[in-house]
Amino acid sequence: MKHRYLPLTESDKTAMLESIGVSSIDELFSDIPEKVRFAGEYNIKPAKSETALMKELTKMAAKNADLKMNTSFIGAGVYDHYIPVIVDHVLSRSEFYTAYTPYQPEISQGELQAIFEFQTMICELTGMEVANSSMYDGGTALAEAAMLSAGHTRRKKVLISSAVHPEYKDVVKSYAKGQYIDVVEVPHKDGVTDLEALKDMASEEVAAVIVQYPNFFGSIESMKEIEAIAHENKSLFVVSSNPLALGALTPPGKFGADIVTGDAQPFGIPTAFGGPHCGYFAVSGKLMRKVPGRLVGQTKDDQGRRGFVLTLQAREQHIRRDKATSNICSNQALNALAASVAMTALGKKGVREMAVANIQKAHYAKKAFKENGFEIAFDGPTFNEFVVKLNKPVKEVNQMLLEKGIIGGYDLGRDDSNFENHMLVAITELRTKEEIDTFVKEMGDINA
Repeated sequence: MKHRYLPLTESDKTAMLESIGVSSIDELFSDIPEKVRFAGEYNIKPAKSETALMKELTKMAAKNADLKMNTSFIGAGVYDHYIPVIVDHVLSRSEFYTAYTPYQPEISQGELQAIFEFQTMICELTGMEVANSSMYDGGTALAEAAMLSAGHTRRKKVLISSAVHPEYKDVVKSYAKGQYIDVVEVPHKDGVTDLEALKDMASEEVAAVIVQYPNFFGSIESMKEIEAIAHENKSLFVVSSNPLALGALTPPGKFGADIVTGDAQPFGIPTAFGGPHCGYFAVSGKLMRKVPGRLVGQTKDDQGRRGFVLTLQAREQHIRRDKATSNICSNQALNALAASVAMTALGKKGVREMAVANIQKAHYAKKAFKENGFEIAFDGPTFNEFVVKLNKPVKEVNQMLLEKGIIGGYDLGRDDSNFENHMLVAITELRTKEEIDTFVKEMGDINA
């Protein structure tokens, strides 16, 4: 057969045309005026054989600077972390790999239990009472949190720290536009949210105060003080958080957060050039019935055996449109499973050890940069990222690093001209002392 994924033969086409009573494809489309029908050949390359096409695509893919052949120091929301081998083994099982929507609990107990375990572990990490079955990614999860806050408080203004991931801020603003919600950025100072500015901007008109923990610059926010400012005006306290960092940091729930969101990518999910990943969404008990997406609950059948079902779905597919809190109609079940397997394989002790290794190695790298004459932009505690000032454009430096097999840090000047020649460097547990030392040396040679 000429195309194995397009198995329709000419005789098949003829039989179908005869069945519907037309003699040709042209007759089938005769109701469409000639002047709007495309005539001629499309401006695309001629089709190749499968073998030739595979060779061409393989050559193209080989141009990518992957993490197997290069040492990566870029993070900015997507990180190169250890993925236990068992993750791929479990994901490859057909009952998980091909599962989609567990609407029928009687035949979906395995998928439902896997999601339930994901929800449970997210709650343990964040210190929250309820978590949903997952969201598309960290950005959309945060936007959903902002919309939930506005709906719950019946207020039309959201304060978001300028130290939140710039792409996350853009997604929040996109969601807010359709709901006529005003999104106002709170300036940052010395790499963290400016508390004095936040106090001045806080009011009874604000639905939510949104911060990131650790923030986009890798710095640790003053969560206790921000929570007090938010709740003083009965605004919701919303936190976007790296779940791995919560293996070492005090969870947002302990600081009184109302909603905690983030991306589960650090647990068992490859960088994959930016996605797909897996957002998480956790709330306090009072917001349980307003959680977007799906919730899996634990129950018992008529024989008293433990079972799992979808429950408390707050989307318009199941309830009246005007009562819905979201139009999210799916979840990232396979990637949520990957995160669950990774967290299970690591265990509580392993997650903490992994988080602490990130802190220690980032601290070592930061110290090495200082000793080699670099200026670190912000003081204060960080998790696994920090900002380094350069003498040259980051794009130029990164190009030279790539020639040496090193993927450099994120160019902060892309998002804010005030950060021209500033590089956001990420150090994970996978980076060795030798790799860090080589990176600092090469950076020093290039930046001289």
